[in-house]
Amino acid sequence: MGHAKPGRLPLVTYVLAAGVFLMGTSEFIVAGILPEIGADLGTSVAQTGLMITVFAIGMIVGTPAMAALTLRLSRRLALGLSLMVFSVGHVIVALADDYGIVLAARFLTALATGGFWAVAAVVAAQTAGTAMSARAVGVVLGGGMVANVLGVPLGSFTGQAIGWRGPFWALAVLAFLGAFAVYQLIPRDAVGARPPSLAAELVALRDVRVLLVLACCAVVTGSALTVYSFVSPLITEVAGLPNTAVPVVLVAYGVGAAVGSYLGGRIGDRHPFRLLFGSAAATLVVLVALVFSSSVAVPAVVLLTLLGLFGMSTNPVLIGKAVGYARDAPTLASAMCTSMFNVGTAAGTWIAGFAIESPLAANGPVVVGAVIAVLYFVPLGLLARRADR
Repeated sequence: MGHAKPGRLPLVTYVLAAGVFLMGTSEFIVAGILPEIGADLGTSVAQTGLMITVFAIGMIVGTPAMAALTLRLSRRLALGLSLMVFSVGHVIVALADDYGIVLAARFLTALATGGFWAVAAVVAAQTAGTAMSARAVGVVLGGGMVANVLGVPLGSFTGQAIGWRGPFWALAVLAFLGAFAVYQLIPRDAVGARPPSLAAELVALRDVRVLLVLACCAVVTGSALTVYSFVSPLITEVAGLPNTAVPVVLVAYGVGAAVGSYLGGRIGDRHPFRLLFGSAAATLVVLVALVFSSSVAVPAVVLLTLLGLFGMSTNPVLIGKAVGYARDAPTLASAMCTSMFNVGTAAGTWIAGFAIESPLAANGPVVVGAVIAVLYFVPLGLLARRADR
C-alpha cells in the first residue's frame, strides 16, 4: 500500500470517502424524515429520534470493538465485510414494522459503520503520509459531509415522496455493490508485514494527549450534531418553514460541513491549534445566535449553514492528531475518535429529547448544543498546553 506522490492524494482516499458517504447518509437520514417514520411506526418525534441515538450508541460500542476484532484481518477484507453487514442492516429496517426491530437493526448497522470508519481513517492517514494525513482524513470524512449535502437531503426528499423505507432499500443495494468495489480496489496488505498488536494499540491509548483528543471529539460533535439531528422540527415549528424546506436546509448545512471538513484538513496540517480554537469559538457564537434568532427563517438557515462549516472543520484535525500521537498503533486511536464522536451525538440527542418536550420545545436542542459547545474549551486548552510542552 504505497504512499501518494508529493502533493497528490492516492486514489484509495476517494474510494474510502465513497463508503463513508453511504454511512454518513444512513446515520442522519432519519433527521429529515422524522415525522414520516413516526407516523408509520406509531412513535413520537422524540421517540423516533432514538433511531439516531441508538445508531450513535452502536458506533460508540462497535467502533473500538470491531477495530479490535478485525485487527488481524486484511484491511480490505475488514472494509468489505463492514459494508456487507451495513447492507443487511438496512434490509432489516426496510422490512420491519416493529419499532424494536428497527432500533436493533440500526444498532447492527452502526457496528458495521464504526468498523469501517476506524479502518478507513487509518488507511487514509497512512497512505497519504505524515505531511498530508489530516488532509487525507479530511477527504475521507468529507464523504460524510457530502452525504449531508446530497445523501441526507435526497433521502429526505425521496422518503417524503415515496415513503421512508425507499431510501433504506437504496442504501442496502449501494452498500452491497460497494463491498465488492472496496475489496477489489483497496490494495492487499504488504507480504510479510508484521501483524498489528492489540497490546500495543491499548498502550497507545494511555497517552494523555490521545485521551484529551478523545474528549475533544465527544464535545465537538455533541454541540453541532445535537442541533442537526432535530433540524426538522426546528425549521418547521420554530422558523415556520414548510416540510418541503427541510431538504433544502439539510443541503445548506451539508455544504457548510463539506467545505469545513475540507478546509479544516488543509489548514489543520499547518496550523492545527489555531484551527481548533478558531472553529470552537465560531461554533459557540453561531449556536448562541441561533438560540435567539431561530424563529426568523433567513437568519436560522444562514446560521445552520455556518454551524456545519465551523462545527465539522475540526474532525479531520482531531483524528489526525490521535493517529499521530499513537504512532505505530493507530487503529484503536482512530476507532476511539469515531466512538467518542458518537458519545457526543448520543448524549446530545438524548438530552435534546428531553429538552424538546420541555417549555423550550423545538428550540431545546439548540440550547443544549450551545451549553455543550462551552465545554469544548476545557479539553482543548489542556491539549494545547500539553502539546506546547
